[in-house]
Amino acid sequence: MTDISPELLGAWNTYGRLAAYLIAGVGVLIFFVHLFRLMTIKEQKDKYDYINTSEINLLWYAALLLIIGAAVYTNTLVEKTGWLWFFVRIFVSSMLAIIVGVVVQNVLKFYYPFFIEKRLKKLRYSPRVSPDGRKMRLLSEEEEDVYLDEGMQAEEDAFSVDYDVWIDEESGYTKIEKYNGRLHALKCSECNYQTLKLTQEEVIQSPTTTEEGELMKHFTCTYCGHKERKSARLPRLREGAEA
Repeated sequence: MTDISPELLGAWNTYGRLAAYLIAGVGVLIFFVHLFRLMTIKEQKDKYDYINTSEINLLWYAALLLIIGAAVYTNTLVEKTGWLWFFVRIFVSSMLAIIVGVVVQNVLKFYYPFFIEKRLKKLRYSPRVSPDGRKMRLLSEEEEDVYLDEGMQAEEDAFSVDYDVWIDEESGYTKIEKYNGRLHALKCSECNYQTLKLTQEEVIQSPTTTEEGELMKHFTCTYCGHKERKSARLPRLREGAEA
């Protein structure tokens, strides 16, 4: 087995370590930029949207770069070796990096959303503050309809959007926040992953002005394929709504 020349191996170790430091450094930078962004966002709704749309992806990019950097670095710690073992070492470290990457990806995809869900819930229902510095009150579903136009109410009735209405009861200042009604997956009772998503809604009984209606929601787990059905009540119609 032919040994790699000391000069070539020395160049590989030197430039490989620089590349490893650079790759891992970018991963660390992404992580700290994300933390800085979280600290600088003041509005709860803006922070909610940022965490919801970006956090898992940014953590995955940071972790992936750190894994790649570690794999490259481990291949620069050899002082003397032959070509065969050099490539075997690269292959083994690459396979280990892939395994670690798959584990991290699954943690971020199936377990981390539980943690995110708790943070998002806290952000969504934390009391808002009016421009006058007073705590605002979150209106109930019945109370908020007065502040929503017909289009907004139709979105809520279709369960595609959920609106939160906050009010400063002293000044009358209101703040309306929009949330995606189908954005988050539920916990699957079969596999216990938070991957149960709404796939279909079926009106079993239409509401009237005197009786509530019934809506059947169909869910499918995107991980194990488990299917569930859940019944939900539809509120009675207001007078004149059937006409």
